[in-house]
Amino acid sequence: MRAVCLAAAVTVALLGCSGCSKKEAEAEKRVEDAARAPAPEKPVEKEVARNAGDAGGAPERADAALAGGPYNVLLLTIDSLRADMPWAGYERPIAPRLSALHARSVSYDNGYSTSSFTSKSVPGMLTGRYPSELVRTGSFFTRYLSADQFVCKHLAAEGIPCVGGHAHMYFAPGTSGFETGFAAWKIVPGITFDYQTDPYVTSDKLTPLAIEMLKNVSAPADGGERPFFAWFHYMDPHDQYKAHEESPKFGKRARDLYDEEVFYTDLWIGKLLDFVEAQPWAKKTAIIVTADHGEAFGEHGIYRHAHEVWEELVHVPFFFYVPGVTPRRIAAARGHADLAPTVVELLGAKNVPALPGKSLLKELAGGEAEERDVIVDLPEDDYNERRRALIYGRKKLIAFGNDVRFSLFDLEADPREQTDLIKKEPELAAEMRRRYKEASKKIEDVAPRGGIPKKDAKKEK
Repeated sequence: MRAVCLAAAVTVALLGCSGCSKKEAEAEKRVEDAARAPAPEKPVEKEVARNAGDAGGAPERADAALAGGPYNVLLLTIDSLRADMPWAGYERPIAPRLSALHARSVSYDNGYSTSSFTSKSVPGMLTGRYPSELVRTGSFFTRYLSADQFVCKHLAAEGIPCVGGHAHMYFAPGTSGFETGFAAWKIVPGITFDYQTDPYVTSDKLTPLAIEMLKNVSAPADGGERPFFAWFHYMDPHDQYKAHEESPKFGKRARDLYDEEVFYTDLWIGKLLDFVEAQPWAKKTAIIVTADHGEAFGEHGIYRHAHEVWEELVHVPFFFYVPGVTPRRIAAARGHADLAPTVVELLGAKNVPALPGKSLLKELAGGEAEERDVIVDLPEDDYNERRRALIYGRKKLIAFGNDVRFSLFDLEADPREQTDLIKKEPELAAEMRRRYKEASKKIEDVAPRGGIPKKDAKKEK
């Protein structure tokens, strides 16, 4: 593959595909065709029910804080995206388009995924709950079994359509259960289920699919206006890490190739953002960017993800672009359990049952962000032992197994979690264990349906 200097690569990312290869040109044409195609007179997605009645327990609204709502919500999740991106001080300019969006957003510098790998972390975004308390199977590629758990089921009943496009076969209908409540749910073409890794390059396919789905969902069948929720999950930073002609060259180590993957994903997300910004509904669309988990490159002796809840695995980007809202950075820790109630409020939904997380709307509008507990939850399955962590301020307590052992870290002084304070700081340890015990009481541990299969050492992280 030909090398591309950084300036040329950034030009490709920002301006298009002039002078690029046949493969790049074909991908660029797919985006142009999707963007230029007229919006359908009626959406191709199935109709959603309207006005299903009060489900009770709707969360307190924050309309006064964001008077421009309700908003459409576009959720962009990027698999394995670490927190140490350029906007957090990383020296390589690997995400110019996301960095530009971040500069216009309200960002949580200490955002946390619900867990440390996809099948345990994504449900937190869609339900506002922790994986331990969801009805599920006990396998690594977990299947979630109760439709009532998913927010989109309740949004659909209120007439708010949800659409999703994805780039891994774990998201295929009937496999994970994530599609519950979605009016349209599509997987990029040309991929199969690989239990070991992700061998495909898919960002160039997902962006045209996302544009097509956005055009459909933004054209209501009745000609009226109503908000929508759209979610697209980009896969390319997940291993296998591949080199890209469009990306600058950083080297041959795993982190070097990972950075190329991030740059390539950023390029195609940029094309999706260009489409969104050109639409008449752009000024009524909030964009959320986060990751399902991070990625390890040898820290704590771990590569890739799963198994543990160290910072490199669960500290993730977490930022919100809302038109008209003043950008700022928030230091207080927040987790994905707060994402679902925030989406519900942005959409203006009134009949969604109460969720355990807390909406972030008031903070997005400039309200004070007080410190509160953040939980990371990794229940046992056929590949992982149980782990749970509590973050409060910049202190982090990790529980190993069924709370048989604890470690304590000061993330301000020790961001790489090298110095265990559990015995050195007994008063702090006692307080953090007290907070952990109280927080864990609120999480109902639901036993996996059918139990936990025999552990399979061949399964991939």
